[in-house]
Amino acid sequence: MKLKEIASLLNGEIFGDESVEITGVSGINEAREGDITFISAKKYAKDLPACRASCIIVREPIADLTVPQLKVPNPYLAFARLLGHFYVTPPKPTGISKDALVSGTAKIAAGVSVHPFCYISDGVSIGSGTVISPYVFIGENSTIGEGCTIYPHVTLRDGIRIGNRVIIHSGTVIGSDGFGYVFDEGRYYKIPQVGGVIIGDDVEIGSNVSVDRATTGDTVIGKGTKIDNLTQIAHNVRIGDNTIVVAQVGIGGSTEIGDYVTLAGQAGVADHTRIDSGTMIGAQSGVTGNVSKGAYSGSPAIPHRNWLRAQAVFAKLPEMQKKLRELEEKLKELERRHII
Repeated sequence: MKLKEIASLLNGEIFGDESVEITGVSGINEAREGDITFISAKKYAKDLPACRASCIIVREPIADLTVPQLKVPNPYLAFARLLGHFYVTPPKPTGISKDALVSGTAKIAAGVSVHPFCYISDGVSIGSGTVISPYVFIGENSTIGEGCTIYPHVTLRDGIRIGNRVIIHSGTVIGSDGFGYVFDEGRYYKIPQVGGVIIGDDVEIGSNVSVDRATTGDTVIGKGTKIDNLTQIAHNVRIGDNTIVVAQVGIGGSTEIGDYVTLAGQAGVADHTRIDSGTMIGAQSGVTGNVSKGAYSGSPAIPHRNWLRAQAVFAKLPEMQKKLRELEEKLKELERRHII
């Protein structure tokens, strides 16, 4: 593919030879001749002298580079689009495998692929272009939109509603029972979990994630939200649009999370917490109550800047303790000598 064709695809501006042939896309340290790579920040400029790529995607042209450059507003986005263009092949519809178990009352649109050993229950509806991989279970009256990809060993329990272009990775369970019990006379009684789960358009859910169904009503994940591996989302949680939930996050029941929130790895969110839109929660933070927009870290979470100051003090505590002991000894000596 000629560089000028790539420039047309990305609406970019070429500085250098537009006839260069591009055969692949790679990171700056792995790039070989024929590859196109990118640089998104000045700190990576140190890697350019050793880079063998045939073109560099840049935000602004870099002086003294001998290879062509392609100027775009967002090099990282351009890199992502080119990876998709070069290496991602749209799946070809394969129809319904004879080795899949599909209810006669299920509604399967044209262009759907149902692979061997899937189980599709009564009343299920699947939209056009969706791919159901082997060993997927889809419970009664669940709905899956168009252009979705459901990877192997995913379980979708009864009454789950999934939007368009949703990706769900292997081992994930959507609609497991919420963790609800009533304690009475020395034992726990299970609270029936009769609600559902609604997942919006363009959501991606990583592997081995659990999204519990609501006790009543629905657990909701807003459009464009991305959920990393090994995350727990409890019953009646409501997550807004375009939120990022990083690996091993746990979210307690009936929590409300706004739009464009970031929950970093291993953050824990207590039940009935409310987090405002645009909030950032740092890794391993513990969050409770009502959290107004801002950046937070620590457990319990406090404003991030305060946490940084606290960490700086924490690192000095052994030294401060030593000085305190020295002062205490001096004070005792002064008291012994009746100077104070």
